[in-house]
Amino acid sequence: MNRTLRARHLVPAMAGAAAMAVTVAGGAAGAATKAHDAHAKKHKSHHAVKLTVPKPAGGTISEAGSSLLYPLWKLWVPGYTAKYTNVKIQAAAGGSGAGITGATNGTLEVGASDAYLSTSDKQADPTLENIPLAISAQEIFYNVPGVTAHLKLNGKVLAEMYTGKITKWNAPAIASLNPGVTLPTLPVVTLHRSDGSGDTFLFTTYLSDSTKAWATKVGYNTSVTWPAAPGALAENGNSGMVAGCTTTPGCVAYIGISYQTQALGDGLTYAQMKNGKGQYVMPTATTIQNEASGFTKKTPKTGAISMIDGKIKTGYPIINYEYAIVSKKQSSASQAKTVRSVLDWAINPKDGNSASYLAQVGFRPLPLEIAESSFQEIQAIK
Repeated sequence: MNRTLRARHLVPAMAGAAAMAVTVAGGAAGAATKAHDAHAKKHKSHHAVKLTVPKPAGGTISEAGSSLLYPLWKLWVPGYTAKYTNVKIQAAAGGSGAGITGATNGTLEVGASDAYLSTSDKQADPTLENIPLAISAQEIFYNVPGVTAHLKLNGKVLAEMYTGKITKWNAPAIASLNPGVTLPTLPVVTLHRSDGSGDTFLFTTYLSDSTKAWATKVGYNTSVTWPAAPGALAENGNSGMVAGCTTTPGCVAYIGISYQTQALGDGLTYAQMKNGKGQYVMPTATTIQNEASGFTKKTPKTGAISMIDGKIKTGYPIINYEYAIVSKKQSSASQAKTVRSVLDWAINPKDGNSASYLAQVGFRPLPLEIAESSFQEIQAIK
């Protein structure tokens, strides 16, 4: 599939984004520190670029966008500003579309997005960059009372749920994937994002890769025209998806891994997902890293690549780079210096890309090759 994004229908930034509790990505974080160390050792070699964090000029940096990345920024902000006390970082959510819009119109120094820039975005503003900051994943959660098993689901079944072809949880298509699991005659209620969302881009890309009918009729984007499935609900942000699914028996929802602990605490369960090799895998530190490793050499210097559903053994199929969307032309040289410092700190394995931060939200570190490319992109910010 040609994965170049189509022109987005971006939404304005959400004013006064509500603060949320930082969540710990339970299952995916287990043994993440050891996996991080093994990953770093595996990729340790002679690199032409030395990752450094320059002292900032000071001032205030505004960041907003991806609700999936927001919990990590909530960890990064106090970590960075404790070291560099002359900098204030204002972080908020609002959706990836809002992050891209804010970076484009200059209201944000850093826009956060789960999706890379579209061709139309780049044409509208050639100064924009999408800089990989970390590796994330998306999980498929459901609220089916009495069912605590991690059900096996795939793109075709999910597409048929979201188009209204599968309307009951005990439908043969679901039951055949899960022999031995007693499924109730409970209506399926699909949840989707109402805001311009990188999570929607990830989910609809997975469905498009899995199902030709979805690719043809709906496609993939940060916003799509959702089919009229019975009882379908629209929610704002990942926190809205968790809350909506929690209060809706029969729901199925796509939710970023940084909200895993919150969702599990609210009684939701996540699925085993079918990957490009036909395997059903759980979203763990190892399976996410396996998937990401298969894309390291394929990733262009710009970082713009979809890592959805690669044909990678034991790889979890719905992962992505989390991006900083930044204009290379900042309002002043001092502002640019501070932006560079913040982003250099975020991608540095000793700082923001360390397991002490990433494991708390289920994220994985950038391979050093990708961190080097991000570092080079950051240096272009003036």
